[in-house]
Amino acid sequence: MSRAPTGIHTIIAIERGSAKPLYRQLYEGYREAIIDRRLRAGQKLPSTRSLANELRISRIPVLNAFEQLLAEGYLESRVGAGTFVASSLPGEAPARERRTPASSTLAQPGRRVVSRRAAEPVQAEVEPWLEGWGAFRVSQPAVERFPIQVWARLVSRHCRRSPRSLLNYGDPMGYKPFRETLASYLRTVRGLRCEAEQIMVVSGSQQALELSARVLLDPGSPVWVEDPGYAGARQLLAQAGARLVPVPVDDEGLEVATGMARSPKARAVYVTPSHQYPLGVTMSASRRLQLLEWAQRSGAWIIEDDYDSEFRYESLPVPALQGLDRDARVIYIGSFSKVLFPALRVGYLVIPADLVPRFARARDAMDLFPPTLYPPVLADFIGEGHFARHLRRMRALYRERRSALVEALGKEFGPALRVIGAQAGMHLVATLPPGMGDRQLSVRAAQERLWVMPLSSCYLGEASRQGLVLGFGGTSASDMPDAVRRLRTVLGPMKRQG
Repeated sequence: MSRAPTGIHTIIAIERGSAKPLYRQLYEGYREAIIDRRLRAGQKLPSTRSLANELRISRIPVLNAFEQLLAEGYLESRVGAGTFVASSLPGEAPARERRTPASSTLAQPGRRVVSRRAAEPVQAEVEPWLEGWGAFRVSQPAVERFPIQVWARLVSRHCRRSPRSLLNYGDPMGYKPFRETLASYLRTVRGLRCEAEQIMVVSGSQQALELSARVLLDPGSPVWVEDPGYAGARQLLAQAGARLVPVPVDDEGLEVATGMARSPKARAVYVTPSHQYPLGVTMSASRRLQLLEWAQRSGAWIIEDDYDSEFRYESLPVPALQGLDRDARVIYIGSFSKVLFPALRVGYLVIPADLVPRFARARDAMDLFPPTLYPPVLADFIGEGHFARHLRRMRALYRERRSALVEALGKEFGPALRVIGAQAGMHLVATLPPGMGDRQLSVRAAQERLWVMPLSSCYLGEASRQGLVLGFGGTSASDMPDAVRRLRTVLGPMKRQG
């Protein structure tokens, strides 16, 4: 090994006008030089006095920097000889390995090996229509109308009065009084068959689905998914190793007969029966009974995602599928992200009683238990009537915004765009004339800060129709006509393209 020349100072850049102290600049500079192997193991450093003279600074910053490097093991001091780069550190940087063929399964030195779940192609960047917040962004609630003062008062109350037990490790299922309040609400408003002991508090619908996949599925398990459907659920199920079976959706919801023909022994089905995502249809009673009967015969599980069922504008809320289940085949997922605000990160699972221990065990392995601050606050928010009042206000607000969007679309586009799924939720779909590509239109709209999702992105396979998914929750009724006019400019003439 060649010996480094003595009497030469390593170049360490310092900025005298910087807010960062000189000792810190020296410490970081030497540490980086050692990590990058510009300074090698066993190499002698100049004396602190010599270095201070060279840099024309006080000796104190140099002493402090060397002391920290000695304490962290980057340097070592030898009595009577001076200060050296620690001899225990690696020598030359390892040479980069040559790329091996993708088919190679041997773990080469330096190769970055990941699981098969993580080895799927990574999307290079966020889709353009998901980059911002504003007009037509799907899943954007009217957070400006949330009663933040009421919420702040309840949070403050619990911060002052919460028992110390809430600061310790908690129940994997979540805060029991909140689950009792939630069970009462779900029985009364959503028609569920459940007790507090069946409810698990989670950080949102995605974690609920992740837990369900861990408990119910094995690698390769066939799972029916709605097509078109929620891409986030498809991605999670695919990463869990499930074999996705696309099942079409028509005006009555999931085509159960098609699912049975394509995969009669599927392990599970992911479904949004109250307000199908993204088409907005409600699963008919006959389809619901068909699905439940199939699940009972085949021993399959139904994962029901009830993501925004509270908002219906032309009828009362439709009871959940779980309430019809007599064989405990349904795992019910709910969330407060749409009805309150997304940053809350509180959702829940309603689990068949015999599966509760298995879900609790999976939860314990995942993250032990949910946070304990917001559930008590939510329990009071619901119990004191604030939640019901907020829902009534938001239902009226979203009805107004929905009507403004439908009216503006009719005025600007006439029959060229067909609106579907506008009876509930916080979005609707406008189908495009044949020959128009929704992805290109969505990209152009994003350039004008209109966050329009292409319907084709919701299909697992080839899209059978093109359209635009338009969120209306985050745009006021007064701003809606202008937003639609801007969209009209982006779309241009609505003519058939070859």
